[in-house]
Amino acid sequence: MATAIQATQTPPRIRSRYDHIFFPCMSAFILVSVFLGFSQSYYLQGVLKLPEWKAFATPPHPLLVHIHAAVFSSWILLLLAQTSLVAADRVDLHRRLGVAGFGLACLLVLVGLAVTCEFLSRHHGHEEPGLRFPFLQVVDLTVFSTPIYFGYRQRFNPAAHKRLMLIATAALLDAAFSRWPILVVGSGLVADFCCYALLVLLAGYDMWSIGKVQRATLWGGALLILAHHPILTILERNIGWHRLAIYMQRLGDLLH
Repeated sequence: MATAIQATQTPPRIRSRYDHIFFPCMSAFILVSVFLGFSQSYYLQGVLKLPEWKAFATPPHPLLVHIHAAVFSSWILLLLAQTSLVAADRVDLHRRLGVAGFGLACLLVLVGLAVTCEFLSRHHGHEEPGLRFPFLQVVDLTVFSTPIYFGYRQRFNPAAHKRLMLIATAALLDAAFSRWPILVVGSGLVADFCCYALLVLLAGYDMWSIGKVQRATLWGGALLILAHHPILTILERNIGWHRLAIYMQRLGDLLH
């Protein structure tokens, strides 16, 4: 009798075998988004006309900006390569690249902070109130670092690992989304919407594939949403941030 009841029960919904399609597609979308966002101001500069609202990105760019572009582009390409390797069942090569990928992520944070310091020095007068602007860049790098750390620790838990890496990368996409050529002027709201859309897609896939939102998606997504919450503007106006920005600007003076 018990056997008959078990036989009539609906088997658990496990569609995680579609991970090999979903995560490479998400990575490819991120790659295209980054290319579109920086096509006018960097990748295709001189080929495409740069609108007036992107005048701050007019070349020539400092060497540090080129280094940052190379490191950031490498990270996006690595994300696509890593998801594709897993899809191709080359987990051995994926793990070998993973060690180098963790080092690249650390380098990305350091170079990102250096570029922010250089930007403060190049575009702002000393100790002016406008130094508040790069606060979001520092927040994004902090949010990026957190899922990267836990993602590396969870590297033997594939389900959590791949989601944390995807969310970490989404934390760096504000600038790319807000610079899409289809926009008349850059918009932080557009960037926030696109980042949230990635989270919705990931959570939706979780529900479809495993019947619940994976814990890594839940906590990583909450961190990303918090980083874009308007409440952070309170911290942005804090005197402590302004003092930190002044120190960063002084460091940027040394990077010219």
